[in-house]
Amino acid sequence: MDHTLSTNVLLIIALAPLFGSIVAGLFGRQVGRSGAHTVTIVGVALSCALSVQVLWQLWFGGADPYNQNVYTFFEIGGYSAHIGFMVDRLTAMMMVVVTFVSLLVHIYTIGYMAEDEGYQRFFSYISLFTFSMLMLVMSNNFLQLFFGWEAVGLVSYLLIGFWYKRPTAVFANMKAFIVNRVGDFGFLLGIAAVLYYYGSLDYATVFAQVTSGPGQVLTFWNEFSVLGLQVPAWNIDAMTFVGICMFIGAMGKSAQVPLHVWLPDSMEGPTPISALIHAATMVTAGIFMVSRMSPVFELSPSALQFILFIGATTALFTGLIGMVQNDIKRVVAYSTLSQLGYMTVALGVSAYGAAVFHLMTHAFFKALLFLAAGSVIIGMHHEQDMRRMGGLRKYMPITYWTSLIGTLALVGFPFFSGFYSKDSIIEAVRAAGEGGSWVNQYAIFAVLAGVFVTSFYSFRLFYLTFHGEERFRHAHAEDGHAGHDEHHADAHHDAHDDHGHGHHGPVEPHESPWVVTVPLVLLAIPSVLVGFFTVGPMLFGKDTSGQNHVAPFFDGAIYQYVERTPDAAGMLPSRVTFEPAVSAPADCAAIDAADEAKAGSGAALVADPLAYVGCKYFAHGAVGFGTHGFVALPFWLMLGGFALATFLYLLRPGLGAKVRSALSPLVKMLEAKYWMDHLWINGFADGGIKLGQVAWKRGDRGLIDGALVNGSAWVIDRVAAVSRHVQSGYLYHYAFAMIVGLIALLWLVGRWTAA
Repeated sequence: MDHTLSTNVLLIIALAPLFGSIVAGLFGRQVGRSGAHTVTIVGVALSCALSVQVLWQLWFGGADPYNQNVYTFFEIGGYSAHIGFMVDRLTAMMMVVVTFVSLLVHIYTIGYMAEDEGYQRFFSYISLFTFSMLMLVMSNNFLQLFFGWEAVGLVSYLLIGFWYKRPTAVFANMKAFIVNRVGDFGFLLGIAAVLYYYGSLDYATVFAQVTSGPGQVLTFWNEFSVLGLQVPAWNIDAMTFVGICMFIGAMGKSAQVPLHVWLPDSMEGPTPISALIHAATMVTAGIFMVSRMSPVFELSPSALQFILFIGATTALFTGLIGMVQNDIKRVVAYSTLSQLGYMTVALGVSAYGAAVFHLMTHAFFKALLFLAAGSVIIGMHHEQDMRRMGGLRKYMPITYWTSLIGTLALVGFPFFSGFYSKDSIIEAVRAAGEGGSWVNQYAIFAVLAGVFVTSFYSFRLFYLTFHGEERFRHAHAEDGHAGHDEHHADAHHDAHDDHGHGHHGPVEPHESPWVVTVPLVLLAIPSVLVGFFTVGPMLFGKDTSGQNHVAPFFDGAIYQYVERTPDAAGMLPSRVTFEPAVSAPADCAAIDAADEAKAGSGAALVADPLAYVGCKYFAHGAVGFGTHGFVALPFWLMLGGFALATFLYLLRPGLGAKVRSALSPLVKMLEAKYWMDHLWINGFADGGIKLGQVAWKRGDRGLIDGALVNGSAWVIDRVAAVSRHVQSGYLYHYAFAMIVGLIALLWLVGRWTAA
C-alpha cells in the first residue's frame, strides 16, 4: 500500500469548493438555481469523499502524515512564503467534519432558501466559506493559516449580512467583522513574534526550534526616570507573550469572553450559516489553532492559566444568558458560546485531545440543533419566538425526534456523543485541579455548574417548542402574552424571522420537506454514535472495549509536556522534552498508587489529565464509561436542570412567571447580557468616536489646520504686512541697509576670530 498521500488529491479537496463557488457566484444567472446548487454540492461532496479517504489512509492504511509545499508565494532575501499542506490525523478529522457538515448544509439550503432572490449568491458564499476553512486547517505555515483565518472572517461577514437590506443584519455583520479585528490584531502580533524569535513561519521549523524559547525575555522598555520617579523595566516571558497574543486571536474567532458579543447577533443571517459557521467551522478555528500550536502553548503555564480562566468564564456565564432568551436560534447560539468555553477549558489544562474531540462531537449535534431550529422556523412560517410556539410534536415528528437526540447529546446524557466528549473534559479539569491554583478551582466549579445550566435551557427550549399549549393559534390575539413565563416587553424584537417578516396570526405548522429533514437524520446518527466508537482511540489510545491498546489517534499532531528539567535558578525549563499526549499506554497502576497515596494533592498528575481519566473511567471501555456516567456528579446536575425545566415549563407552566418576577434583578442582568454590548457599543465604539471627534477638533482642525497651516500663513501675512513698509523704492534706503548689514557682519567675524 502507498504510504504517501497524494498532492493532487489534497489540491482537489481544497479547490473543488472554490470552483463551485466561482461558478455559482460569477455565472449564477447562466446556470440558474439548479445549476448553482448542483455545482456547489458536487464540489463539496467530492471534497468530503476524498477527505474520508485521506482519514482512512492515515488511520487505518498506515499512510504517513503529509507536509509539503505546493507553491512558492514569494521570496524576500532569506525568507520565502509558501502555500502548502500539513495533513495528519488532526487535520484529516477536521477536514471530514468541515466537509460533511458543509455538504448537509448545502442540501438543507435547497429547501430553506427556495424562495430567496439571492439563491445563487448564497450557495456561492457557503461554498467559498468551505474552501476558506479547508485552507485554514490544511495549512502548514502561519501565513497560510492567517489567510484562511481572514478569509473565513470575510465570508462570515458576507453571510451574516446576506439580507443586506435589513439594518439589523448590516449592524450584525459589522459588529462581527470589527470585534474579530480586535482578536486578529493580537493574532497577528503573535505570528510576528514567532517570526522574530524563530526566523520562520513554517510549522515544522518552528516546532523543531520551540524548545529554545523558554528563558527568552521580551523587553518593552528598560528602567528610566521621569520627573525624578524611577519607572521599572517591563519584561515578559517571550513564550507567554506569543501564547497570549495568539489566543487573543482565538478569543475573537471562537467567541470567548469578552470578544463573544458578535456571535449571538450573527443569528441575523440565514439559519444554514448558523449551522455551518457557528457549529462546525469558523467558531472552532480558534480551538483547532491552539491545539495545532500545542508545542508553543505548552511552554507557558501562564498562558495556559489565562486560557483556562477565559474558557471557564465563557462556559458558565454565557450559558446563563441562554436561560432567558426567547428566540429559538439565540438559545442555540448561547449554547454554542458555552460549549466553546468547555473546549477552551480543556485547552487550558493541556487536554488538547479532549478539546478537539468535543469540537468534533459538538459539530454534529450543534449543527443538528441549528438545522432543527430552522426546520421549526419553516414549519411555523418563519416565526422564531418560542412563546408563539408549543405543541409542535404532533405536527413535526421528524424534527421533534432529531431535536430530542441533539438535546440529549448537548446535555451530556450517557452514551450519547456529547457525553463522552464533555464528561472527558469535566473529569480532566477535575483531575488537573487537584492541588491546583484558584483558577483551576474556579474552572471546576464553572464546568460543573454549566452542566446544570445547559440542561435547563436545553429542555426549556424543547418544551416551549414541542410540548404544552399550541400558543401559535392565538398568538395574534395575545400578541406575545402566550409565553407563560416570559414578559412581553421584547416579544416583537425577538420575533424577527429569517426573511425579515414575522408571521402574525394563526398558523398551521407542517413538517419540513425532505431536503430539510434528511440532513437532520444524517446528523442525528453521529450525534448518537460517533462518541461511543471514537472516544477510546482519540483520547485514551484504546479500542472501544478498553482492553486493547491501539495507535494513538493524535500521535505526532498534538504535543504535551511530560517532563521539565528546571535550571539552577528554578526558572523556566532550560531543557524541554516533548512527547505526544497519548504516545504510549498510561501506567495506570502508578497513577492509582499516586492518587491513593496523596489524594487531592495533584500527585496523580504524573501523567497528563486525559491519561488519568482513561485509567479511572475507561478501564471497561466505552460501555463502562457510559455506565459510570449514571452515577457521576455531572449526570445528577444534568438531571437537576432537566427536572427544574420540566417542572416550570411542562408540569406547572404558570409558575415560571412568578419565578421570573421574583428573580427580576437577575433576569434583567441576563437580558442585558451583563451590559457587555453596552460596554462595547456605548463604551469602546462611542468612546472611540468621541475621541476621534476631539482629536479632529483639537488636533486636526485646531492644531494642524488652525495653528500650523492657517497659522503659518497668518504669520507670513503679518510679517509681510510689516516688512513691506521697508520696501520704500528709494536707492539710498537700500544702500544704508547694506552698509549696516556689512558692519554687523564684520563685527561678528571679529568676535569669532578673537575667540
